[in-house]
Amino acid sequence: MLKYDIKDIKLAQKGKLRIEWAEMDMPVLRMIRERFKKEKPLKGVRLSACLHVTTETANLMITLKEGGAELALCASNPLSTQDDVAAALVKFYKIPVFAIKGEDRDTYYKHIYQALDIKPHITMDDGADLVSTLHKERKELLKNVLGGTEETTTGVIRLRAMAEDGALKYPVIAVNDAYTKHLFDNRYGTGQSTIDGILRATNRLLAGSIFVVCGYGWCGRGVAMRARGMGARVIVTEVDPLKALEAVMDGFDVMPIAEAAKVGDIFVTVTGNINVISEKIFSKMKDGAIVANTGHFNVEIDIEGLEELAKSKRIIRDFVEEYTLKNGKRIYLLAEGRLVNLSAAEGHPAAVMDMSFANQALSAEYIYKNAKKLEKKVYSVPEEIDREIARLKLESMGIRIDTLTKEQYEYLHSWQMGT
Repeated sequence: MLKYDIKDIKLAQKGKLRIEWAEMDMPVLRMIRERFKKEKPLKGVRLSACLHVTTETANLMITLKEGGAELALCASNPLSTQDDVAAALVKFYKIPVFAIKGEDRDTYYKHIYQALDIKPHITMDDGADLVSTLHKERKELLKNVLGGTEETTTGVIRLRAMAEDGALKYPVIAVNDAYTKHLFDNRYGTGQSTIDGILRATNRLLAGSIFVVCGYGWCGRGVAMRARGMGARVIVTEVDPLKALEAVMDGFDVMPIAEAAKVGDIFVTVTGNINVISEKIFSKMKDGAIVANTGHFNVEIDIEGLEELAKSKRIIRDFVEEYTLKNGKRIYLLAEGRLVNLSAAEGHPAAVMDMSFANQALSAEYIYKNAKKLEKKVYSVPEEIDREIARLKLESMGIRIDTLTKEQYEYLHSWQMGT
């Protein structure tokens, strides 16, 4: 009997249609699925996945199942689940899903435990909560695990810290490190979907507003680019001098967060770090400032500090909480400080997730085939996988590129020809 814990199985038909809509914009994953269906490279593999339960994730799960894997899926964030998609995966694709949008912390971790109950050979994570839970609380299952994959910057940071401490008990491929992931998913996906989430939640005009982006990694670059594209005046805050210099060269104002707090209308954190916007920073903000997070965890915003400053709060719109401070100023927190692009909108467009999830599928296959050769550390996606995904994406777009001539290849691989 199929085990699952979802909001409402009656939502399944709507979810199935949305899964099909996303699939049309995921040609690379479709090509991989067709091969997986024939070859069954994951036959006999038990795979536990902790990912955002979206239409794009659904297409990845379907691909992995076609490849022969036995699956269990839980959410990697309490607010990112699309309940109709969860229902469709259960009803039409017979995939166990443990995810409900808005679930509390206890339910969130109960669902992670349930996803681990299949005793996985491979883990697939987005934020490393599955891996950390497995290492801390389900250690008896570690003997089964061949390896894992990690989707996002935050998770890779956590896993590299585990590896450095000698705590990581199996190899993990950092999917986020793939060029076909972070150059596109992080930049174009996060950029568009974050703006989408903010606009859906607030319906505010970005043109002419002062938009503060905290962090100028690939995700921050994308958010800053898209905010400027909609007419906002963008300020970047950074702690890394190289990234700060790049932001300046890209034409953005750069200043400390304490200065930006005094002038900003909209703030977005995208650093992967804790308390980027602290109680001290909240107290400097203008009346009506809007604060959102698009990093993986809500720790980037000091919500407890905001609670301390506030004399009252209320829900004024879906995903918009108004905090009235003791000095009379109002601060608007979006989506409880969680990923605004997945909480208040639908997450990244399918076209970029196509490449990210192609990396996930091929990395899972790679782990299964090469597990005995891999050490207990974090690996980058093999270059041949990265390049193959880029090739397939170009092919699906009808774009052709040049190839090196024999003479050019020899020149690039020789030191003797010189000038």
